[in-house]
Amino acid sequence: MATSDELAQIDISTEEKDKLVAEVMRYALFKTHQNSGCPIKREELTQIITKNYRQRALPALVIKEAGDRLAATFGYEMRELQRTRATSTRSGRPSSQQPSNQDAKSYVLVSKLDPEVYSKYVEDTERAHVSGFAFVVISIVHVAGGKISEEDLWRQLKRLGLNETDENHPVLGNNKQALELLVQQRYLLKEKIAGPEGHSMVYELAERALDESISSKLKEYISQVCKSINHNLRKI
Repeated sequence: MATSDELAQIDISTEEKDKLVAEVMRYALFKTHQNSGCPIKREELTQIITKNYRQRALPALVIKEAGDRLAATFGYEMRELQRTRATSTRSGRPSSQQPSNQDAKSYVLVSKLDPEVYSKYVEDTERAHVSGFAFVVISIVHVAGGKISEEDLWRQLKRLGLNETDENHPVLGNNKQALELLVQQRYLLKEKIAGPEGHSMVYELAERALDESISSKLKEYISQVCKSINHNLRKI
């Protein structure tokens, strides 16, 4: 919460600041729902704040307070994402996925509620298949060492009944679009690699998949699968 001295230095009233905070909160919640959890660019939030105000320190103050209120009111952490490196091809040329300075910073809303509370009151059961697909894909990439070629990834998914060319899957719809959504949500990073036989596409784990909350669940899940396999092998 900004103090009266901080607001005086920025030359804005408490009422004006609270209105901007509410606008940023509404926008973050709406965009998260509308875009299936895809990151919200900091630039978008800044434009809301600077539409009628020009104080340079105002965006940082408003965005921080909006994050605090989202956590206190809805149990959401407004987590900042920022790529720690620019990907490149093996030939040393920049990848088409290399972010610019303007769009490098973005935010996602992450629930900090107790898992049982979230499952009972918040989780959309009609979208459970999307979360399941994401977890399976991230697990495959994780087991492959954090990076896998597009061809190998689809080969593994095909073993689960998911074909690259299927545009009418009964649950996912267009399978390729479902995979592309994971890139947009920043669970995966897609880059073009130059090789002796031409260019190929590679997927690797991105920021959200590398987050401790996700990676710890992955390791637990993979550990359970391995224990189950070992148990069944002992019975043979």
